[in-house]
Amino acid sequence: MSTRATAISNAEATSTTVIAADTVIRGEVTFANSAQVMGRVEGRISSPGHLVIGQGAECKASVQAGTLVVDGLVEGDVIATERLELNSSAMIKGDVIATKLVVSEGASFTGHCIIGAEATKKALAASQGQAGGAGLGGGGPGVTAGADLVRTRMKQNGVHGGADLESTLSGLESKLAGLSKAGKSAVATAD
Repeated sequence: MSTRATAISNAEATSTTVIAADTVIRGEVTFANSAQVMGRVEGRISSPGHLVIGQGAECKASVQAGTLVVDGLVEGDVIATERLELNSSAMIKGDVIATKLVVSEGASFTGHCIIGAEATKKALAASQGQAGGAGLGGGGPGVTAGADLVRTRMKQNGVHGGADLESTLSGLESKLAGLSKAGKSAVATAD
């Protein structure tokens, strides 16, 4: 391979995809490497690499990434397999599973939080155990596993949610499963 071809190959491997501030995406977005979201995404975002949700960005989506840095708004569940950083302007409304968590003063977080390598491994195993890998927020086993993880953690901590909590979790699982099926049929129709 020539030096020029190697340089191009290295540049492609380290390139960052940018979703501009004036862009709105609805559906599933998968990045092979690093990405920066400055616009609006509704649905699901995944990247095995470094993902930045920039200041002013709005993501009403489940997000799964290796390293996730949040400066904007995320309304949805988050899995960070390596590290989750919430900078001072970050706002997350959803449940978080991360191997490591860094929170700056001023960041806002509303939801349940499970930190540690074991929790991340379980979440990934659940999300990869289903066809299509819809994972967290996809309405399939990943969502069920997330709800099961909440139930397990509550039991470990001696919290008894009672029938109301159980009913709410079951209802959410059903609604998400229905949304997932509707989305898949819409995609199949569009194809």
